[in-house]
Amino acid sequence: MFKKILVANRGEIAIRAFRAAYELGALTVAVFPYEDRNSSHRLKADEAYQIGTEGHPVRAYLDVDEIIRVAKESGADAIYPGYGFLSENPDLAQAAADNGITFIGPGSDVLNLAGNKVNAKEAAIKAGVPVLASSPSSSDVDELIAQADKIGFPLFVKAVAGGGGRGMRRVNEKPQLAAALAEAMREADAAFGDARVFLEQAVLRPRHIEVQILADNDGNVVHLFERDCSVQRRNQKVVEIAPAPNLDEELRQIMYRDAVPSAKKIAKATAEPSSF
Repeated sequence: MFKKILVANRGEIAIRAFRAAYELGALTVAVFPYEDRNSSHRLKADEAYQIGTEGHPVRAYLDVDEIIRVAKESGADAIYPGYGFLSENPDLAQAAADNGITFIGPGSDVLNLAGNKVNAKEAAIKAGVPVLASSPSSSDVDELIAQADKIGFPLFVKAVAGGGGRGMRRVNEKPQLAAALAEAMREADAAFGDARVFLEQAVLRPRHIEVQILADNDGNVVHLFERDCSVQRRNQKVVEIAPAPNLDEELRQIMYRDAVPSAKKIAKATAEPSSF
């Protein structure tokens, strides 16, 4: 068991993690920018350290070097990112490993693979999971336009990297495609530093349902059921409901059945052990 855990997050996310650590007998470390100096999560940890520079509160929670600095200064032997912020950033996972600190989450290789939508989709295909028709990734507009007719319209332009609806555009007709590609590439490059996108078949009136996965270093993978994230604004989740309401039970079981081997395939495709 870890002796001291740094939680690289804020608010109720951090407080829940502190409670879990307390119940397991571990000490806790909070981080906070100047603007969060009165935040409740700062007071709930055994130790708290200010990070970042005044005037940039969000940037502070995204600063890998600052998180590692505090972990070393406080003597933390583990870092937990919560969700959002650095939770899907392979740089933090790798930096933690390089400094002999356990990253409580997927290893950097897993994050690099799963964080790339095209690579993750290829892993799902190899696991026998049915997927939507799509194109190879590219930053060449002409190349992508040539692939569009094979998929058909409507379709989505999607950024290879990142998430949160960034670099994503729905295209109903081919004349709209070139402009949508240019916009999505600009947004993806600005948000993630990677302008590559791909095309994917659009699902009309979709539901966004996620199966939650828990795995360990020994290759054991289980699902923790599902949540419905269909209530969104600008392709970003607003409300999550668990279990997903009005979902056919047979389909629910199929989703569970497909999620576990897909996660196992991603884990096997990476050589680095993780605490995911």
